[in-house]
Amino acid sequence: MTRNKNDGKLRNRQGETLFIDARKMGTLVDRVHRDLTEEDIAKITDSYHAWRGDAEQSEYADVPGFCKTIPTEEIRTQGYVLTPGRYVGAEEAEDDGVPFEEKMNVLTAKLAEQFARGDELQKTIHEKLKGIGYDF
Repeated sequence: MTRNKNDGKLRNRQGETLFIDARKMGTLVDRVHRDLTEEDIAKITDSYHAWRGDAEQSEYADVPGFCKTIPTEEIRTQGYVLTPGRYVGAEEAEDDGVPFEEKMNVLTAKLAEQFARGDELQKTIHEKLKGIGYDF
């Protein structure tokens, strides 16, 4: 239970779980270790304390892509999978003002160029291997 800011009593969070997805925070040291900065740690702890209702913190709010309060019933319906990303969702993407059709035309044209360049490189590699006696 956590304190309610108004009356100093603890807020009842029974039946709720706070999910925090910190995968995009800090620096990946190796495949399984991530170093968090002091700011990252402060953001996580401040979110947790706000969720609890600590009087020193601002009001808690879900942040898409970072944290969300989930009822235990929803966790049950998800087969008790406890992966934060499943619950917090994706962060909101900024609108760059470019219409979707225009953006897709640019991206598919670039992809076509990259495919063509990949074909050229594959032919060059094949020729070089053939030149040293490794034909496949």
